[in-house]
Amino acid sequence: MGGCAGSRRRLLDSEGEETTPEPLPPLLDRGGALWRNMMGFWLLGLCNNFSYVVMLSAAHDILSHQRASGNQSHVDPDPPPTPHNSSSRFDCNSVSTAAVLLADILPTLVIKLLAPLGLHLLPYSPRVLVSGICAAGSFILVAFSHSVGTSLCGVVLASISSGLGEVTFLSLTAFYPRAVISWWSSGTGGAGLLGALSYLGLTQAGLSPQHTLLSMLGIPALLLASYFFLLTSPEPQDPGGEEEAETSARQPLIGSEAAELKPDSSSSLSLQERWTVFKGLLRYIVPLVLVYFAEYFINQGLFELLFFRNTSLSHAQQYRWYQMLYQAGVFVSRSSLRCCRIRFTWVLALLQCFNLAFLLVDVWLSFLPSIYLIFLIILYEGLLGGAAYVNTFHNIALETSDEHREFAMAAACISDTLGISLSGLLALPLHDFLCHLS
Repeated sequence: MGGCAGSRRRLLDSEGEETTPEPLPPLLDRGGALWRNMMGFWLLGLCNNFSYVVMLSAAHDILSHQRASGNQSHVDPDPPPTPHNSSSRFDCNSVSTAAVLLADILPTLVIKLLAPLGLHLLPYSPRVLVSGICAAGSFILVAFSHSVGTSLCGVVLASISSGLGEVTFLSLTAFYPRAVISWWSSGTGGAGLLGALSYLGLTQAGLSPQHTLLSMLGIPALLLASYFFLLTSPEPQDPGGEEEAETSARQPLIGSEAAELKPDSSSSLSLQERWTVFKGLLRYIVPLVLVYFAEYFINQGLFELLFFRNTSLSHAQQYRWYQMLYQAGVFVSRSSLRCCRIRFTWVLALLQCFNLAFLLVDVWLSFLPSIYLIFLIILYEGLLGGAAYVNTFHNIALETSDEHREFAMAAACISDTLGISLSGLLALPLHDFLCHLS
């Protein structure tokens, strides 16, 4: 990674008896490094979540087998609707899109549950390599799959990539200025918008889902390039700027020197300290769990059932538009930290739960007359979700001490994954129940 050679020299110099302290870098160089790091974290957020979002956008196609055959590069962008359950008033797939959600989130949940216990022992670089390889493998496997089972295996690879990347890069923010958190969050929101919009646009233009997925293989390469070549070695985060803090921050990024972490790093925290920190995070974790439970129950449990027959859009197109508008809202709100900061995130949780209740009633009673009203509600849903995410991690970064921040960021990122997993588990039986209604 950029700047690592200098950090290695510093580590070697520290072994000698006398060292000549290096002069502080010029202010202009520091400003350039800051911009490189902010842009680096924005690109890391974009690339890390991209495969995850694309798999959710393609969920309806994966389950309804609407992809073209292997030698066909174009498909009809407006295929006629093909109901899978003629006895229901809903145009249902035999399996809920929540099945894709679970394949896309459960491996992430396992990674995030285990991460605070020992993932910090593995250097950052190998983790990033595994994340990039899994992302590329997910696009290839789903693109060339001819069965739902194989496609779901590709979705699992996307989940491993996204989960491992998120816990890695959020932990990495502890060694950089706090400003990179908002850039990371904005990048993840950009992944949602760009991922959903690119899948919608390319398939709408006539490109087959298979070739659409293959066209996205450049994203994992951009992830690796951003980490290894764009990020600089981090500056010290303590107010005094002592050399020891700088060395402690640099060491986790180097790899072979990772075992030599200073005592104030998260690897030296006892189980009791970790539990104490985790209990203090619950006031942020619980609201974020509720926000993500409600919004993904809507996205993967209700989107498929919010089907309007009085529109020119096919069922598959309606589903893609829902995903794109949701991600647009997420991108805007995750990029809004400089304009709007929210301390009491439980308010966002209450509003999102109200959205869930409102749309669930509409699925049951079908009282909303136009799909455009659904479009507005889904955009609002995305705004709430993105605001909850970026403000939660910003508040944690402000309120945790330097020695606890790396662990706190890794532990708190379980929130969204836990809420999404619970929503997927409950959305599956709801889908079966509603689709069997006459």
